[in-house]
Amino acid sequence: MKVLLVNGSPHRNGCIARALEEIATVLKEENIEAEQFWIGGRPVGGCVDCHTCDKLGKCVYNDVVNEFRELAQSTDGFVFGAPVHYAHAAASLLGFMDRLFYSDGRAGTQSIFKGKPAAAVASARRAGTTAALDDIQKFFTISQMPIVSSRYWNMVHGNTAEEVEQDAEGLWTMRQLGRNMAWMLRSIEAGRNAGIAEPKQECGESTNFIR
Repeated sequence: MKVLLVNGSPHRNGCIARALEEIATVLKEENIEAEQFWIGGRPVGGCVDCHTCDKLGKCVYNDVVNEFRELAQSTDGFVFGAPVHYAHAAASLLGFMDRLFYSDGRAGTQSIFKGKPAAAVASARRAGTTAALDDIQKFFTISQMPIVSSRYWNMVHGNTAEEVEQDAEGLWTMRQLGRNMAWMLRSIEAGRNAGIAEPKQECGESTNFIR
């Protein structure tokens, strides 16, 4: 089994990287492969609603989004992490996820996210973390992804990786998140091995409030 941990910070070795590193260490102890994926230090734009993915099965802008999607196809679980900017998740991660999740399952391809567990992680100097977690988790709930939690909200505090190192509660929260992710993955695998079928899918007419 494999988990991809997405570093949505413009700083490759910053606070989010340190938080994801703590999760990865626990996953590896649980004999689960863990790999960090950095979206880069350049701005990542969001979806422009061109619907070209309906034909291509991927985003028309062939950048880090499509690169990640290739890796995600053979991945069993995900952690998406972002620093807090102006009391919400960093815009580059949200733009990345916007295009990634919108283009998923287009042009007759299967969704690569449905049924796979996911977790959100946020870092901040002081505040805005719970709002950032909510930003990220909305992508999971619309994609039928089980959300993995810890014993506290999935957050760390500090301005630098060295300051995060001093956040003892934040780090044990990350470790518990890693254990809970491992348990969720094994539970799903056990269900499949026992012959438990995935839920029946219903997709009826889309309705608008204004007619």
